[in-house]
Amino acid sequence: MNTFERLRILSSRCIEFDHCRWNGDRITSNTVNALKEYADFIPVCAEMEIGLGVPREPVRLVDINGSTRLIQHETNLDVTDRMIAFADSTLDAAGDLDGFILKSRSPSCGIKDVKVYRGLESPDTARKEAGIFAARLMERFPYLPVEDEGRLRNRRIKEHFLTRIFAGASFRKARGSGEMRELTAFHQRNKFLLMAYSQKELQELSRIVANHEKRGFNEVADAYGAHFSRALSRAPTYTATINVLMHALGYFKDSLSHEEKAFFLESLHRYREDRSTVCPNLAVFRSWIVRFGNDYLANQTFFNPFPSDLMEVARDISHKERDYWAEK
Repeated sequence: MNTFERLRILSSRCIEFDHCRWNGDRITSNTVNALKEYADFIPVCAEMEIGLGVPREPVRLVDINGSTRLIQHETNLDVTDRMIAFADSTLDAAGDLDGFILKSRSPSCGIKDVKVYRGLESPDTARKEAGIFAARLMERFPYLPVEDEGRLRNRRIKEHFLTRIFAGASFRKARGSGEMRELTAFHQRNKFLLMAYSQKELQELSRIVANHEKRGFNEVADAYGAHFSRALSRAPTYTATINVLMHALGYFKDSLSHEEKAFFLESLHRYREDRSTVCPNLAVFRSWIVRFGNDYLANQTFFNPFPSDLMEVARDISHKERDYWAEK
């Protein structure tokens, strides 16, 4: 199975790193904690960095004549320009990044659903949008994955985010090699993944990496990176995942017994009918890959997109949770 490149993630410092929220709190996140083994984090507290202390009077987004401003409500201090300048300088100095994990609904770092108040003294909400720092970040890096710690509690969102950041780190390594053969090898490893995410982008990426126009490496890598990020921007549908598994089944058509194929197809049918997750089907495939020594499939990121220990077992099915049967 494939190995994983070490990640570079910019995150809100209040998530597992420091007690730096406006009230001195620190936010817990199982995802951030687990990722520390696999990632170099760049923790940032944007509000502290622009001169607001801890604890501090909270800031909020306010509509001023149709423009969104970041204002400390109790003091009427407008720190919008400071925040934008800090965002630009931080992102300029950050170097290559694989993704972002930011504080949910923060007026600085929230990626969505941040309240914008109708005026300085108004309790009413005019609209909801991203925080000032987060908006600048997403404008600068539109194709890099960004999530907040709240959304990462959702298993599907988390799987999608992990897939994207580890794939991005692998592409970063291939691009850093400066060699077309490394980019081609990267494309080969990700064919099944791209097949699940976007067959249209898979075709375009295959054309780009074939490089019939004999373009220079940097030009090819730029085009490939943009399309690869676009391909992974939306999670695959269950039907696309099933199509990939059926395609992969063809690699074992002469090796499996009738009973083994029937068992797998029944398991896949349960997934199609939303009566099970895709996990049992992937586990069966991984066992076949090992059993038959299929190196091509073993190297496909589709079957192993990120370290398995990053996905914890849901509390309601974990055997390590409280023993309800022992209770009286």
